[in-house]
Amino acid sequence: MAKLTKRFVDAVEIRDKDYVVWDDELPGFGLRVFASGKRSYVIQYRAAGRSRRYAIGLHGVWTPETARREAMAQLGQVARGENPAENRQLDRKAMTVKELAEQYVKAMEAGLIMGKGGRPKRPSTIYTNIGALNGHIIPLIGQRRVRDLTKADVTKMMNDVIAGKTRAVKKTGKKRGVSILRGGRGTASKCVGLTGSMLTYAINIGIIEHNVAHGIRKPKDQVRDRRLSDDEYRELGKMLREAGEDHELAPTIAITRLLALTGCRRGEVLGLKWSEVDFENSCLRLADSKEGASTRPIGLPVIELLEDRRKTVSGDYVFPGTRASQTFGSFPNHWNRIFGGRRIPDFTAHILRHSFASTANDLGFTESTIAALVGHSTGSITSKYIHSVDSVLIIAADTIAGYIQGLLDGVEFRHTAYALDRAARREALSRFIAQSSA
Repeated sequence: MAKLTKRFVDAVEIRDKDYVVWDDELPGFGLRVFASGKRSYVIQYRAAGRSRRYAIGLHGVWTPETARREAMAQLGQVARGENPAENRQLDRKAMTVKELAEQYVKAMEAGLIMGKGGRPKRPSTIYTNIGALNGHIIPLIGQRRVRDLTKADVTKMMNDVIAGKTRAVKKTGKKRGVSILRGGRGTASKCVGLTGSMLTYAINIGIIEHNVAHGIRKPKDQVRDRRLSDDEYRELGKMLREAGEDHELAPTIAITRLLALTGCRRGEVLGLKWSEVDFENSCLRLADSKEGASTRPIGLPVIELLEDRRKTVSGDYVFPGTRASQTFGSFPNHWNRIFGGRRIPDFTAHILRHSFASTANDLGFTESTIAALVGHSTGSITSKYIHSVDSVLIIAADTIAGYIQGLLDGVEFRHTAYALDRAARREALSRFIAQSSA
């Protein structure tokens, strides 16, 4: 026996079999140590002539101090003739998906639900998840009891979202703000994934034992495979030049060009700060991307675009809103004004990212180089100690951005591959030696 403190719990021995260490100050309060390394706070008591065990929760979610207070509260109920384990069982059996969703949201906001890279979900992700829960999942299966939920229920929910049964326009808390729920294949796939994550959370807190969302074949979002052809790039450039006649659309035109020339995610560009632009080393040092902190090499056309913008834009953000402390909020409306027609079918901001990567592949760059340029987890440069970016990546960024800018300007290229012929390499080497020895 020992007093359960944080130091003791963190250092507790992991054995081949589960065992319990009992607290020497509060009788009945203990720590269950699993062979897997997990640790859970419990209480042991007698009710109706039987010994019962009640799990408080996992160490990490609970601290020794908060678990001790909970143990005292539950043991107080036992002293009054109640049975906490039986009460919990009855409560959890009756829990609905809506109630679970509310608890899951609180856990997300408390940083207890992990996202990519084992990090707590980002505020933007939480906001999107809440929208999917309130707009699609809860309206369709919210009244179902969690323990009664079946694979067929989740599949039907997915199909209903694809069919647009939850399509709606709702007011938000913001002034004149609206939330547009469209449904579709991509949204349905994300709803299944979110339901699966929520049910995994339910397993971890002891509500259910199996996740019925696992194994469901999710629809593939066909938009993800869409890329711009060379002719569509030229058409895009023409549309941007036409839109340039309206001064109000200038920020969205610049954002669109930046998306096309970098392959960045829309949120990364909209939230870009001047402090994250490293002009000297030709890169963006994003403090918080989808993959965490990330360094992105950018080409000379991007540097020149940002330098021109820096001359006229002050404040923290590259694309500020009406208030300098806020980001530009009119992008969706302006995007629809420019691209709302059908001159480029199925055109979205994400298509520019996919097209950038596809163009890079056409030019002969490797998957690892492309991953570093667009910030994929397999190739993203994330070290905070990196001060200068590999010149090879800068050359790649220059080539891809220059090629795409040429297409936007209406150029028709004869060659679609970046050829490293011997003559070009010898010329570049000679120039480098001459400059270095001068």
